[in-house]
Amino acid sequence: MADEERMSEATTPKERTRARILDEAAKAMREKGADGIGVAALMKRAGLTHGGFYAHFENRDDLVAHAVDRMFQDSDFLLKRHLAENAAAKGLSELIDYYLSDETRKRTDGGCPLPSLGGEASRMPAAARQRFSEGIQAFRAALAASLTAFGSPDPESLAASVLAEMVGAMTLARTLDEDAARVALRASREQLKRRIGLPALSN
Repeated sequence: MADEERMSEATTPKERTRARILDEAAKAMREKGADGIGVAALMKRAGLTHGGFYAHFENRDDLVAHAVDRMFQDSDFLLKRHLAENAAAKGLSELIDYYLSDETRKRTDGGCPLPSLGGEASRMPAAARQRFSEGIQAFRAALAASLTAFGSPDPESLAASVLAEMVGAMTLARTLDEDAARVALRASREQLKRRIGLPALSN
């Protein structure tokens, strides 16, 4: 979901301010990790004063937990756009193409948080870890539902495997140079589609 859409859903000045803080926190966490988000720097980034932070969050741990929620809202929007609005085969194919695209690789400040933060989730505050786990479960459940509709055998296990491969492929691609990353992502798209039973060709 675009930041502008979220801001338009906020109905009061306080809600709009909170949404702005969370949008900036989510971007900062994707770029620098949970440990790289400081209250003072974040509020400055959001164009707000340090003192205003505590009108919206109890402490930094509370902010991190809600920022994790914000990031998985983006994942939920992505899943609904591709899976809920299309037939199963088309939706799964489009999701794989988008998730493992060069565009997604370059956009490190947005989208699904798993490639950026999966490795450090275990070190997050307890509430953030719980919300991270719930986000993973929701993503996997959405994949399983589409795989069930597609007629895949053992869709639950396949969904867990597909999610792990997508996240791992994107995480790896972001460590490679441009050419190697494109090759790796294309190979992952094709192999995933072949394994699921979808047409393997992609852009």
